[in-house]
Amino acid sequence: MNDAEIPQTPSGRDQVHELGSRLERTNELLQRMLAEVAKTPSTHAIFVDAGYVYAAAGLLVAGTEDRRSFDLDAEGIIEAFIDMARTIFADSRLLRVYWYDGARRRIHTPEQQSIAELPDVKVRLGNLNSNNQQKGVDSLIRTDLESLARHRAISDAALVGGDEDLVSAVEAAQGYGARVHLWGIEAAEGRNQAEPLLWEVDSSRTFDLDFCRPYVTRRPVTTYENEGEPPPSREEVRFIGAQIAATWLAERGRDAMAELLPGHPYLPGPVDQDLLIEAEKLLSRSLRGHATLRRSLRDGFWQHLQAQY
Repeated sequence: MNDAEIPQTPSGRDQVHELGSRLERTNELLQRMLAEVAKTPSTHAIFVDAGYVYAAAGLLVAGTEDRRSFDLDAEGIIEAFIDMARTIFADSRLLRVYWYDGARRRIHTPEQQSIAELPDVKVRLGNLNSNNQQKGVDSLIRTDLESLARHRAISDAALVGGDEDLVSAVEAAQGYGARVHLWGIEAAEGRNQAEPLLWEVDSSRTFDLDFCRPYVTRRPVTTYENEGEPPPSREEVRFIGAQIAATWLAERGRDAMAELLPGHPYLPGPVDQDLLIEAEKLLSRSLRGHATLRRSLRDGFWQHLQAQY
């Protein structure tokens, strides 16, 4: 007699019935879960390389990449990005906007603090080296993008940037099933986004001059009241250069100074520009067109640094 022919006892029939009931309840729960999942909207996030936005929008609208020459309405352009995402990802909800920027020693500037206080915005800071170049921003973007995709926290990512180093971040997110959409700002000339990045993303979109113009305002040119007076002496300007160097060294530290020293007697463009602007403020007059005085300014700057080495 095989198992099928063995008569079941009442207790055996009860066990089979109980098992069947459990299976039915399990199926009901699974169906409810699937129904809830079907109702849950997909989620997207916006990842903004602020350095790219400042440079591209500034060049397009104000004709310069120098942040000191224009003001960017960060709150306004972030809201515009959110509105655009709301249109493109109509059946999706926003997780948050990630705003990546650089700062000395990763300490928020007042502007970055105000951005961090905006709803649904998280500011992530890389470092700024002595040449005002961002360091570590691309790795922050990759970490966040990959982590959110891996944990299924987002289904779509809008990436505002253009650096080829972001290709690995795109690949990592796509490997976990997220779709990555590259957003860019119209280039004043040529391209401002790397072709390998454009090839890798799922879609791309470019914001034109009309989109960017409301959020960029060129600052007025500084006027000086003392232009009718004789120019300062070379010694006076050299002293100002040393004074600025002392402040620069106190803010940035000896590591930044060590980066500059191999380039003597030349200063990197951003540092040289900062030096000139600060000197003009202290002197209340322009040094443009005074090549000899500008050399004295640099000499004073270098003299102080070398004395500290």
